[in-house]
Amino acid sequence: MNKILARFLFCLALIGAPVAAASAADLPVLTVYTYNSFVSDWGPGPQVKKAFEAECACRIDFVGVEDGVVLLSRLRLEGASSKADVVLGLDTNLTAEAAATGLFAPHGLDLSSLKLPIEWKDQDFVPYDFGYFAFVWDTTRLKNPPKSLVDLVGGGTEKILIEDPRSSTPGLGLLLWIKQVYGDRAGEVWRQLRPRILTVSKSWDEAYGLFLKGEAPMVLSYTTSPAYHIIEEKKTQYAADSFPEGHYLQIEVAGVTAHAPHPELARKFLQFMLTTKFQDVIPETNWMYPVAATSTGLPAAFPPLPGKSLMIPSDEAAKNRKAWIDEWLAAMSQ
Repeated sequence: MNKILARFLFCLALIGAPVAAASAADLPVLTVYTYNSFVSDWGPGPQVKKAFEAECACRIDFVGVEDGVVLLSRLRLEGASSKADVVLGLDTNLTAEAAATGLFAPHGLDLSSLKLPIEWKDQDFVPYDFGYFAFVWDTTRLKNPPKSLVDLVGGGTEKILIEDPRSSTPGLGLLLWIKQVYGDRAGEVWRQLRPRILTVSKSWDEAYGLFLKGEAPMVLSYTTSPAYHIIEEKKTQYAADSFPEGHYLQIEVAGVTAHAPHPELARKFLQFMLTTKFQDVIPETNWMYPVAATSTGLPAAFPPLPGKSLMIPSDEAAKNRKAWIDEWLAAMSQ
């Protein structure tokens, strides 16, 4: 009798399997353009995908590129024919430029729950995390790190790794950081700094990978980067600077595309970003600060926020980005 029952249940399973597969295939697919580190095995993507799919009756297809600057370039190239529902990974240095393309739609969400260092008024983009750029060094290789931005520029001979402002949001952040602190002297500052720059990488992933391989003792990253090594690797040899001139603020955002195949589902995803299911994932996968309440608080290894936040308004950054990059290129080529 048990064998007959087992065979009967097995036949039912065979009959039901194609039906289940067909149902899964019929689910709408939310296409999210983002950067590679977000969707890596150690990034937020896998956990975010699992949590959102559990409640959305949909599937998420993450499409990764090198960095946030490349995201905007790709969307511009594709235009209205883009398959993206959501673009996740632009930052406040790019939002005005992105909005001007006409390729994003208003989010229409209540953002009163945001906890940011600045007031948020953008109608097209929703923040999901924030952080501060910093130079990170290996204390076993660098015994006398710079104590200020002036010290970084004018002192020491140790090589540093930075990212390209044309393709990388940290690279663009450093460009604007130096521009805000030094103003019209930025070109001169880059000429001073140039001999110390070992490599200008296309992305943060590439630059930080070179740093971990020992190519240089310092790399442009984030104030929170050492927390990763402490928590995940139990290593305390990495440190981040704390400059009296202040640190440049980066707020990462997502937006719904104007021609999204699933606009309502895309807005549900943006709303989901502000829930604890998403925000709880951010500190120990994206290694940034959450923008809304979490259920557990920040890891003890996270540093306090810098005493001084620096940020150039997005519209000013958009207006001057080309000229400032040209200034950087001219200084770097001399």
